[in-house]
Amino acid sequence: MDIIQVKQILDDALSLQEIHVKGEGSHYEVVAVDSVFDGMSRVKKQQLIYAPLMEYIQRNDIHAVSIKAYTPEEWARDKKLMSL
Repeated sequence: MDIIQVKQILDDALSLQEIHVKGEGSHYEVVAVDSVFDGMSRVKKQQLIYAPLMEYIQRNDIHAVSIKAYTPEEWARDKKLMSL
């Protein structure tokens, strides 16, 4: 399984504003951006992203997933901070 496949699974299952996937082997990092995350707890955000990937995690196609979920406002602020 590669990053393109992981991104496609998430794109098909979730209609989020932005999804970025990085990784190698069976370890992936997902950055998701959408207003749906506004007011959600960190756990709820992660559950939303994990749900479409669970079948692949259970089959060991995906071993580890790091998830960062942002509202569009949080993403804009964090991108500015990262570029400093």
